[in-house]
Amino acid sequence: MGILGWIILGLIAGAIAKAIMPGRDPGGIIITMLLGIVGAIIGGFVGRAIFGSDINSFFDLSTWLLAILGSLIVLGVYRLVTGNRARA
Repeated sequence: MGILGWIILGLIAGAIAKAIMPGRDPGGIIITMLLGIVGAIIGGFVGRAIFGSDINSFFDLSTWLLAILGSLIVLGVYRLVTGNRARA
C-alpha cells in the first residue's frame, strides 16, 4: 500500500479514534485528521516490526486495527501534552 493509501486509512482511522475517544481536542478537526494519519503510519510500522508480517492490504482487518490503535495512542498523547495548555 502506498503513501496515499496510508493517508486515506489514517483519515478514516483518525475519525474512528475520535469517535472512540470523545471529548474536546485542543486542535480541532484538522489536527485530529493529521494525528490519525500519523497514528496509522506509526501503527503500521510498529505492527510490521512486532508481527513481522507485511501489512500492506487496505482491506485487511489487522491493518485497520493497528491504524486505529496507533491513532488512539497518538491522540491520547496529544491530549496529555496539550490538555493543560488549553485550559490555562
